[in-house]
Amino acid sequence: MSKNELSKNIESKKPVVAAVKEKFEKAQTVVLVDFRGLTVEEDTALRTEFRKAGVEYAVIKNTMIDLAVKDTPYAAQMEEHLKGPTAVAFGYTDMIAPAKIAVEFGKKSKKLTLKCGVCDGAFLDAAGVQALAELPSKEVLIARIMGSMMSAVSSFVRCVEAIRKQKAGEE
Repeated sequence: MSKNELSKNIESKKPVVAAVKEKFEKAQTVVLVDFRGLTVEEDTALRTEFRKAGVEYAVIKNTMIDLAVKDTPYAAQMEEHLKGPTAVAFGYTDMIAPAKIAVEFGKKSKKLTLKCGVCDGAFLDAAGVQALAELPSKEVLIARIMGSMMSAVSSFVRCVEAIRKQKAGEE
């Protein structure tokens, strides 16, 4: 390849790298997986699951990912995971969805393996992505907090009512 062709090749990749970089910056959570061995049907099912959850899923060349994350704090950590085929799941609204779907699908198919991820700008290894997937959903966490708050309020009301009855001589 001549020097001129190489220059044109690099120039043609800049928009792709910029688009991938923008996705990394915009996403709350990014999960990288190795999809080797998945059948077309399995890949279609995985894409459908991601789409239902509002997660963008794409196969991206490792060199494009490497260039896109070059100026991030996790670039060096991610570089070692950019070997072999890589698919990326970008979660823009739900932080847990990309990890949860990838982990659950990996358990079913045994072919999809976690590489690494990024959550809120912090690097996650495969174990970190696994731990993220095991967190309860936002709705469940809110329900638990509300339940705890209501329990405390109910206890307070019962206590005040008992004091009122005691003062009124209703015991």
